Amino acid sequence: MVEPRMAITLLWMMLYIYSIMGSIDFGSSFWSMFYLRRNTTAGELANRFLSPTWEITNTTLVFVVVSLVGLFPVAAFTLGTVLLIPVSSILLLLTIRSAFMVFAYTLTGIEKLLRVVAGITGILIPTLLISALPVTEGGLVQMVNEQPILLITKWLSSPAVYMYMLFGLTSALFLSAVFLSDYSLESDDPKAYRAYRRNALMIGPLALISAMLALTLLEPEAQWLYERLFRYLPWFIASLVSFVLAYIALFLPARHKRFGIGRPRPAVLFVALQYLLATFAYGSAHLPYIVYPFLTVSDAFTNINTFYSLLGTIAIGLAVLLPLFFLFWRLFLKDKRYLARR
Repeated sequence: MVEPRMAITLLWMMLYIYSIMGSIDFGSSFWSMFYLRRNTTAGELANRFLSPTWEITNTTLVFVVVSLVGLFPVAAFTLGTVLLIPVSSILLLLTIRSAFMVFAYTLTGIEKLLRVVAGITGILIPTLLISALPVTEGGLVQMVNEQPILLITKWLSSPAVYMYMLFGLTSALFLSAVFLSDYSLESDDPKAYRAYRRNALMIGPLALISAMLALTLLEPEAQWLYERLFRYLPWFIASLVSFVLAYIALFLPARHKRFGIGRPRPAVLFVALQYLLATFAYGSAHLPYIVYPFLTVSDAFTNINTFYSLLGTIAIGLAVLLPLFFLFWRLFLKDKRYLARR
């Protein structure tokens, strides 16, 4: 059927967008905390970026969850059951983070505490989010009385799970460092720019190596995925080329001499392309399973009438949100008066 493929592609695209936005958001929280006591403008710059953007990230997450429940209700139930512990932990951390984000701007004197809480949750949330991927690959879920059960002991002792977590953490730090280097350039802050460019150069290879190791440490029951990944080897090679081009961009002469070297804007675009290619190669190799071997895309799909109704609703939602996102981008990411704030 064409409709399930359309639905899973749409959902995967939403997940990709959230993964990029969330990585930048959570990683920026860490950098804001990291530079808290280092008397540099890098921490203030990260905090200034976070101030208006964390709500957008949460809105995108809601959009993803609603689409999952509407398009694949059986998958939502299965994943919600299997991932009860990590999902509950993520929701708790998001609640704590959001609460501090809200009250920090109405209560004076807790800004430092806000940055610490946001930094810690910014580390934990992406690592827990990506820990769901190994669960869908096989070997970590067992059917008991026709109910999916997560093998907690095996999940906690799986090297693949921890390597995925490391990949989630390093990806968040890498993506946010590359983005914040461009944000520093827009904000006319050479010191912050050099700090974030240096961070991106150091963490980028760690993210790449952890991704490779995560795919080589799959559970024995997930070897089916390992074999299918080779079918999309050209996509992964193209992703690696994009990563190299992003690195090259960070060594090109800067537009302004006082920034030294580096073109962060092309680097951001190439990194986004790198993750797009790798994400869709992995997703294509994972098809037709949502949770191997118990649940396929067709099994989890909603009925056709509901699908087209939801498709129209999603289209209307995007038509409303996209202009608002563009306005937000102009106000907070391009407006020189806001960027010049110290």
